[in-house]
Amino acid sequence: MKRKILAMLLIITMLISIPSISFADAVEGDVIVSLGENLTEQQEKDMLAELEVPENAQMITVSNKEEHDYLGEFIPKSQIGSRAISSASITMGAKDSGLEVQTNHITWVTDEMYINALTTAGVKDATIQISAPFEVSGTAALTGIMKAYEATTNKEIPEEIKKVANEEMVKTAQLGDSIGADNAASLMGKVKDEIAKNEPKTESDLRALIEQAAAELGITLTDAELDMLVDFFNQLKAMDIDWNQVKEQLSVTAEKVSTFLQSEEGQSFLQKLQDFLNRSLDTIRELTA
Repeated sequence: MKRKILAMLLIITMLISIPSISFADAVEGDVIVSLGENLTEQQEKDMLAELEVPENAQMITVSNKEEHDYLGEFIPKSQIGSRAISSASITMGAKDSGLEVQTNHITWVTDEMYINALTTAGVKDATIQISAPFEVSGTAALTGIMKAYEATTNKEIPEEIKKVANEEMVKTAQLGDSIGADNAASLMGKVKDEIAKNEPKTESDLRALIEQAAAELGITLTDAELDMLVDFFNQLKAMDIDWNQVKEQLSVTAEKVSTFLQSEEGQSFLQKLQDFLNRSLDTIRELTA
């Protein structure tokens, strides 16, 4: 249930090379679309229609080579594939509006995982829609989102930050295979929030922080998983991350979820979801009776 609700409220981003054209500083409502270079003409039309792209939106393309450049160190080439098809639209929001992400045909990377990676990369205050013509893992989409975000804001994301954002997304998804996608995303977000509040001084402090965050979430990590997280967050701490911005974006996103749940629309959604689950359970009981 949590994932479905967050799916209505979250986001994602990343870059590879800045386009030759120059864009002015982004303003609220600006839209830019990242299209996979290997979409067929019909698939491109379908993507633009699904993403509800306005006529005046800026367009960029992402190549399969760019996807391999940013993901090749972290996942097998076969998983990245040989075609760039994932597409996304990014709509710039008001200051301090936080991130929102909506996905379709994305099977491995969740909305929360995108948000975590995007906050690491410095992406903020935007609504992002991600889709593909058919089901894909979703790992390649981050590349296009970052590229689009850079183009529309005229702000370059350092190469090492782009790489570590991709690494974070992949490691979270892999951890999700073991402890569950929601648990993995929640743990990564909580650890980052705790680091932003009070950065650990030593590796021992960091390990204790991660263990405490996992315990508070009711998550059991293996020694190998804990070591992986310690190594990753040690690497993250050594980079020029704006931890205050990370904290602010995570806080705004959490506040949006809370506000939605308390709203009439949110309560209606929860009731409809509960009714659907009840009907599904009734059907299962009838079939197994």
